[in-house]
Amino acid sequence: MKSRFIISIFCMALAFAVMSFIKPKSKTTVYLIGDSTVADYANNYEEGKDYMKTRYPVTGWGQVFQQFLVKDSLTKINKLIKTDSAFVDDRARGGRSTRTFFQEGRWRSVYENLKKGDLVLMQFGHNDAAEDKPERYVNIEGYKEFLRLFAEQTRAKGAKPILITPVARNFPWKEGKLQNVHGLYPQAVKDVATELGVPCIDLNQKSIDFFTKKGQPYVSENYFMNFKGGLYEAYPEGQKDNTHFQTKGAVEVARLVFEGMKELN
Repeated sequence: MKSRFIISIFCMALAFAVMSFIKPKSKTTVYLIGDSTVADYANNYEEGKDYMKTRYPVTGWGQVFQQFLVKDSLTKINKLIKTDSAFVDDRARGGRSTRTFFQEGRWRSVYENLKKGDLVLMQFGHNDAAEDKPERYVNIEGYKEFLRLFAEQTRAKGAKPILITPVARNFPWKEGKLQNVHGLYPQAVKDVATELGVPCIDLNQKSIDFFTKKGQPYVSENYFMNFKGGLYEAYPEGQKDNTHFQTKGAVEVARLVFEGMKELN
């Protein structure tokens, strides 16, 4: 009886010793902030509305980004993400500029939940540059200031900011090459990144180069929201949209972002 008691005590002590040496699994949250090209339309984007009936096939690159942050892929960006797993928390919202994202309290909701080691990937510019829409327009200096704010507050929480230039639109094309439609906004992102020493992914140039390689007809039909009527319930009359992505286009842009992360690594 006494020997059984001693054995059980020994087993319990051994179990505790083993558990103390096992590293608990941890997770990094990768926050995405930005506009409609980043947004997740499938995750109850419009409360109570069925994505397949009201939005599909429009897809933000953030909506399909989780598949690039699986366990095997994390080894390729192990200087950016040091944990066993990563979870994409997509807070991007259509029609938002840096200013309106801040004014509506969307940045605050991210900032308050940030923890050490988290990442914040930020891609704005489409709406900041909309001079014809004063409710969202932000000039270059204001744009820079909000990017500084997001980046510096991210660092203040021990998290890691990554600035991203705005993804290309599917225009204008000139002599078979896609051109930059965003004016000075991509350079403004790079300027802030250099000033603060923040990592930057030049998604504008990456997407311009990638789309140019694929060619305008292929990109227009397969990547952007251009299709005839009768194909999708949400667009009975078809769609002609050279800013937002179909699922295939969103996946390719998400891949470009992940490639940029590997380069930063």
